[in-house]
Amino acid sequence: MAFMELRKEKLNHNYNYLDKLFRDNNIDWGIVTKLLCGNRTYLREVIDLGIKQVCDSRVRNLKAVKGIRPDIETVYIKPPAKRAARSVVRYADISLNTELYTIKLLNQEAIKQEKVHKIIIMVEMGDLREGVLGEQLIDFYGRIFNLPNIEVIGIGTNLNCLYGIMPSQDKLIQLGLYKQLIEAKFKRKIPYVSGGSSVTIPLLVKGILPKTIDHFRVGESLFFGKDLFTGKLIKGMKNGIFKLHAEIIELTEKPVVPVGEIGANLTGDSPEFDEKDLGKTTYRAILDIGILDINIDYVEPVDKKIKITGATSDMIVVDLGTRRPKYKVGDLIEFKLNYMGTLHIMNSEYIDKKIV
Repeated sequence: MAFMELRKEKLNHNYNYLDKLFRDNNIDWGIVTKLLCGNRTYLREVIDLGIKQVCDSRVRNLKAVKGIRPDIETVYIKPPAKRAARSVVRYADISLNTELYTIKLLNQEAIKQEKVHKIIIMVEMGDLREGVLGEQLIDFYGRIFNLPNIEVIGIGTNLNCLYGIMPSQDKLIQLGLYKQLIEAKFKRKIPYVSGGSSVTIPLLVKGILPKTIDHFRVGESLFFGKDLFTGKLIKGMKNGIFKLHAEIIELTEKPVVPVGEIGANLTGDSPEFDEKDLGKTTYRAILDIGILDINIDYVEPVDKKIKITGATSDMIVVDLGTRRPKYKVGDLIEFKLNYMGTLHIMNSEYIDKKIV
């Protein structure tokens, strides 16, 4: 039976590395947990690290966080939908916003729930995802800062997620200047410039992050130790926090080329085969996991001799080579996962989640 492992020691190591890095630079931060898809077992491990703030893009996940630790600060990290306003105010202490219409709805809900809802105004800095245009920011803030149950606690930006636009000193300096302009015009203090995410960590490590950036939202670098500029491991951090194990449910020597007329398979593809492989055989194993759980482009066998040859909804087929393999039916094949692969597995209710 296929299952996922979270390796607790490596998670603790990466958390301690990042927490020290941010504390040494007087930066507040929250852990982005959307990768965990609300899994309570893994959420408890993250919360027990000692973090004070959890960020997520799904209200249900924030509800799960509040169910584990009601006092932890929660951040909803995308502009709320109109129909989600009530639950956002209920389960998120802070939300990221870009629309006046939505903020007024949040204010109305906050009045009903007798709360002050905090918001961070997201500013467009080039990646063309969510964000108020810079030239409209002063007017935008002027329309919301007197809403009675809304407190603007920061401005922020999101880079790299949609078109891969990387953060730079110039962009982040400009974000800090927007904060200063608002404070000067409206005589209101804005605590956060939330310009930091996993992709911004290399600027901090190199000592070239503008001092005005004082808040980070971090997920990928915590869970994978990755420098998103280079794709390599950040020095001092660890990878391999998540490992996928799939069980061999059949192992047989079979032809390399299928027999019969080839049509489209269930994904709509028509596979092609090399004629030189006609008559050849290899040992093939079927694993108890499939496209319903994972896109095979996002996983890689730890054993480099194993090659994924295809997948159906519930099974993956791997090639173990021409020699009789060391594996047998019932053995586990271990896989490395990238971010999207982990997200797929975490979102699958059919894969058990374990702690090591």
